[in-house]
Amino acid sequence: MNKAAMIAAALAATCAAGTAQAQMGGGPDKEKCYGVAKAGQNDCASSDGAHGCASMARTDNAPTEWKWVAKGTCEKLGGKTTAPAPAK
Repeated sequence: MNKAAMIAAALAATCAAGTAQAQMGGGPDKEKCYGVAKAGQNDCASSDGAHGCASMARTDNAPTEWKWVAKGTCEKLGGKTTAPAPAK
């Protein structure tokens, strides 16, 4: 593969990653909010590694599940902006 093609591929991958992040709900006006996701409505993997995908929360408001929310609203919703400490 020539140098120009490699650079083009790298730029395309970078752009795709940025688009995926925006589509997933993250961005400068959003923050992760733990403990507010309803069952089946989490936005990504759980913080404890129980699963690695969105929409897999089994219970409402589990402290290890999170959703993207508008920045500054997490605590008003009853959540936390930091993941819970791992169980010992």
